Amino acid sequence: MKRILKPVTYVLAAIYFLVDAVFMTVARPISRWLERHLVFERLRTWIRSLPPYPSLALFSVPVIILEPVKPVAAYLAATGQVLSGAVTFIVGELLKLVLVERLFHLTRDKLMRIPAFAWVYGKFAEVRAWIEATEAWRVVRALSRAARDRVARARATLIGAFSKLATSRD
Repeated sequence: MKRILKPVTYVLAAIYFLVDAVFMTVARPISRWLERHLVFERLRTWIRSLPPYPSLALFSVPVIILEPVKPVAAYLAATGQVLSGAVTFIVGELLKLVLVERLFHLTRDKLMRIPAFAWVYGKFAEVRAWIEATEAWRVVRALSRAARDRVARARATLIGAFSKLATSRD
């Protein structure tokens, strides 16, 4: 039984990390945009002034509050409200990741002073590196880059067509 559960656990963990990684590709730009455009200097200063364990508590808040969004989204999808479930999942996951990424960026040095956190983060980094070294990860990354490039080209084409249309009407 243990021989069967171990590979299943690895597959489920890999899927979970892949979903988070996909969402992080969207969450990081949002987080960076917020950092550049929203002025929360007093809040940032306060967060940076926290000692390690209060920083850990603050870092945990978005996860504790927003992790239950996943079962709610699953319930919505299971009751036939698939679109509502998908939107709930996507918004909740992006919000959680944006907040966690921002808080981690602000408190990383203090969090790494907590031995258990540093150990877990090291294991997380190892698993992430292992996943990113797989052929499947490289294929997914190449496909996502190709899709992003295609969307950028289509967007540029549309913008060019609309600007020609607008200038031709003048």
